[in-house]
Amino acid sequence: MASSTLSTPSPNHNFLKHQSKRSTSSNRFKSSTTFLPPIKSSVSNPPPSLSTTPPPHPTKLPIRKIPGDYGIPFITPYKERLDYFYNQGRDEYFKSRIQKYQSTIFRTNVPPGGFIAKNPNVVVLLDAKSFPILFDTNKVDKTDVFTGTYTPSTELTGGYRVLSYLDPSDPKHTQLKNLMFFLLKTRRNHVIPEFRSCYNELFGTVENELAKSGKASFGDANDQAAFNFLSRSLYGVNPVDTELGLDGPKMVQKWVLFQLGPVLKLGLPKFVEDTMIHNFRLPFKLIKKDYQRLYDFFYNASGFALDEAERLGVSRDEACHNLLFATCFNSFGGFKLFFPNVMKWIGRGGVRLHTKLATEIREAVRAAGGEVTMAAMENMPLMKSVVYEAFRIDPPVPLQFGRAKRDMVIENHENGFLVKKGELLLGYQPFATKDPKVFDRAEEFVADRFVGDEGEALLKHVVWSNGPETESPSVRNKQCAGKDFTTLVSRLLVVELFLRYDSFEIQVGNSALGTSITLTSLKRASF
Repeated sequence: MASSTLSTPSPNHNFLKHQSKRSTSSNRFKSSTTFLPPIKSSVSNPPPSLSTTPPPHPTKLPIRKIPGDYGIPFITPYKERLDYFYNQGRDEYFKSRIQKYQSTIFRTNVPPGGFIAKNPNVVVLLDAKSFPILFDTNKVDKTDVFTGTYTPSTELTGGYRVLSYLDPSDPKHTQLKNLMFFLLKTRRNHVIPEFRSCYNELFGTVENELAKSGKASFGDANDQAAFNFLSRSLYGVNPVDTELGLDGPKMVQKWVLFQLGPVLKLGLPKFVEDTMIHNFRLPFKLIKKDYQRLYDFFYNASGFALDEAERLGVSRDEACHNLLFATCFNSFGGFKLFFPNVMKWIGRGGVRLHTKLATEIREAVRAAGGEVTMAAMENMPLMKSVVYEAFRIDPPVPLQFGRAKRDMVIENHENGFLVKKGELLLGYQPFATKDPKVFDRAEEFVADRFVGDEGEALLKHVVWSNGPETESPSVRNKQCAGKDFTTLVSRLLVVELFLRYDSFEIQVGNSALGTSITLTSLKRASF
């Protein structure tokens, strides 16, 4: 979600604002594509006066050498991979090194390393001041760093490097991002009604399961509802009525696993998982048939978007692979990760928070004539704050990367640090957005944190979308193309929940991709 999820209408048409004004089989996908290296030109021995490399950014802070080192090749990265996944876990891995070096900026290695990522070396940024350098595409290159030190095979995306892996300097980035903007602009009127329909079906399913067994998994129902919603709202097709049936979510999850397995802890036996999943790429042929079914579904459903792609200069085949990625990896993956987080934090807030949300939401909807509209949601400050706070404390995409385009100084709150051109920067967002120098009670979920002028002033530090909440995605940046779309849909989840229920109770567990939620009680709306 946080690089190239589905889109705002255009760089100059904010999706939320725009909405508030209104109450045959495909060509088979390519199995491989030959990429030619870029042609570069240079001038031999240019005089100093013609140099285009600016000096490192000046700083008034004391300059400190970046602490930490990369250790012995292969051996140290392997040991640190075990710490990252098993001995410490990701949070403790970073936290212990902050304490060791007394710095939120340091050098270390990150997974997977080994045979599929030859260079695991990174400079880590773990505070709110240094983290935003990752959004400045004048200073960092975003080519092939979407998943960090390791890049999945393009076999998994039809032989193409899709939008999430492109830097804005690549002409293809502009074409593909404009395609995403077009998609959501064209289908904007279908988002609210299709979400309400799909998630009413979800809550009906959950209620039936709860009545039958006394508890109900939110995750499985959410997966199906999210996939159906994206297909119906963005393409006008219900997958249940096609050859795809109910298989979409499971096929997408397998496909995502083949891309992210090397950087995930899946819960398999340690030796098996670390030896096989973290060292070798899973062969695409194991999921090729599933991916073909997904491709055919999107090709047949997206004719209007493929027509626009050709107008923009993108082939229908490449466009379809990008639409599939944006819908399934970015958007579906984002909802799969983030919606359980929203349920977790609101569930833990208890009856008092639930009552406040239910009251605010129902009053605003009544005032809008009983309709859920953009204008009605703008009159729900607590609901909006709750969603922003969930994005802050539990961002759906925790890691961001960028490669330094030139020598520069990066600052945290205490020092400046010289980074050399070509070094890979890693930002771990849950630490940056829980920086105690920016947020009071930074480790706590504060439901009304973003209510009022003072609260709204903090939104520039909410950066889940690969950019500040106060800024907008464009073809010139890597901010999530679906920033406003994702915010809208997350708000709709909370609205639907409290139009239907006064309160709910949950059990929280862990899954390979994040949080698992089991609903144990739902109290139907009584006022």
